[in-house]
Amino acid sequence: MNQQAKHALSVGAVAKRCGIKVSTLHFYEAKGLIQSQRNQGNQRRYHPEVLRRVSVIKAAQKMGINLADIKAAFARLPNNRTPNKNDWELLSQQWRENLNQRIETMTQLRDSLTGCIGCGCLSMNSCPLYNPDDQLAAHGTGPVILNRSSEQT
Repeated sequence: MNQQAKHALSVGAVAKRCGIKVSTLHFYEAKGLIQSQRNQGNQRRYHPEVLRRVSVIKAAQKMGINLADIKAAFARLPNNRTPNKNDWELLSQQWRENLNQRIETMTQLRDSLTGCIGCGCLSMNSCPLYNPDDQLAAHGTGPVILNRSSEQT
């Protein structure tokens, strides 16, 4: 038995350690985010580095990063390796910028929800000021004021 096989982890061990379902690991593998080797019994075995890789995937998903973007970020790493400390700093900085932009957009959305959004209902006290006689309908569909503010960010 070689050293790598000796430290290989079963799919159940990885799932338990990472706090995810076995089916999630299979899904990540099908998407090309992680890799396994097969033993003589055709069971999946994972290198311990997969624990970090899955943790990075979970952290990125919590930030709202989609799997395609995570995969693309992993592909930019040399030899598609598991992110080390320096790689994590680079990835998280890129994702932080994306997250900050989304936070700003969501903050604007939250702050806009208490007033007229230009939807045409004219039911709020501020609607006649921002959208008299639903004049904004000529400028687009849906919540025109909200749509404008999201286009500007």
